[in-house]
Amino acid sequence: MAKTNTTELLEALAAEIGESVYIDIAKWHLYLGDAKLHTVVAEQLYPLITSNSVNEDRVIKVLESIPVKIGGGRRELPLFDLLPLQCQVSLVDILEKYQREI
Repeated sequence: MAKTNTTELLEALAAEIGESVYIDIAKWHLYLGDAKLHTVVAEQLYPLITSNSVNEDRVIKVLESIPVKIGGGRRELPLFDLLPLQCQVSLVDILEKYQREI
């Protein structure tokens, strides 16, 4: 990977998250890139990578703190509630990979 520029690293991380992680709504998969959430997620999780503190519990806390507006903004749900377990595992794997490579 060898990305030294923080902006490049964040963009690469956001792109990978956007293509790999999705929200599951009634068995429809909306990838975070299509939902325009990938950048926010990458920015919120980046400090875990740089502090070498990626673990499932910390990732879950961050996901719980990211609100997702639904129903035209009438309600908000934490992103954590919309991600299937498989995507949470994939997200942690992605973050651990970046943590190892920086």
